[in-house]
Amino acid sequence: MRVVLDGTGFDPVTESQVVTHVRHALERGEGGRIVTPNVDILRQARTSPEVRDLLSVAELVVADGMPLVWASRLARTPVPERVAGSSLIWSLSSGAGDDGRSVFLIGGAPDNASNGAERAASRLAAACPGLRIAGCASPGFGFERRPAELAAICREVVEAKPDLVYVGLGFPKQEWVISALTDYLPFTWFLGCGAAINFVAGDARRAPGWMQRSGLEWVHRLAGEPGRMARRYLGHDAPYAMRLLVGAMVGRVR
Repeated sequence: MRVVLDGTGFDPVTESQVVTHVRHALERGEGGRIVTPNVDILRQARTSPEVRDLLSVAELVVADGMPLVWASRLARTPVPERVAGSSLIWSLSSGAGDDGRSVFLIGGAPDNASNGAERAASRLAAACPGLRIAGCASPGFGFERRPAELAAICREVVEAKPDLVYVGLGFPKQEWVISALTDYLPFTWFLGCGAAINFVAGDARRAPGWMQRSGLEWVHRLAGEPGRMARRYLGHDAPYAMRLLVGAMVGRVR
């Protein structure tokens, strides 16, 4: 049974359980999608029917944010741990390598010499013996609004028939692309993984482990991109997270 936080249901699973679930589903010939809502996405889902729809169609919904874990504990309906897309890209690839399966990467920074998806794919292949790279693409900004370009990328993915597809384009763009692909690849698993491809490629640095565990990863991202992230984190997400935690505590008392 899913744990409900502010109207959104989360699967109470660990990262290793997600990997096991996906591997067993692939063995049975079953595909699906994983979404990893954080505080910002949960905040949007509160008022946006479109965002709620994008979350509701996923086979697995996992909590990517320590405030969500804390709120679930305060409400006495805990999820066991944070499950981040930036970690799943590694653990899923390791499991896929053990099974000799293939992955396709969409995202990362475009580059004249090599794109971010290619660099990330090379690192995943080196770290995960047995993993096969079905393909990769780093589309330019706004490609989803250019029908011919979007169709070409989707066609490339469909023809590759990968077991797993990692789409790191940010929410909700990555979920739109996944929705365009799922009907054509019913036996494939999809992960919307945000900045994970950039992290794997080495084009961006993820916060240290202690900041991830203590719920301070947002501080690291804010320090790296203050102009872009200040309004989101300080103006919207931090106040919402506080309301979420207080609401969970009040509900527990009642």
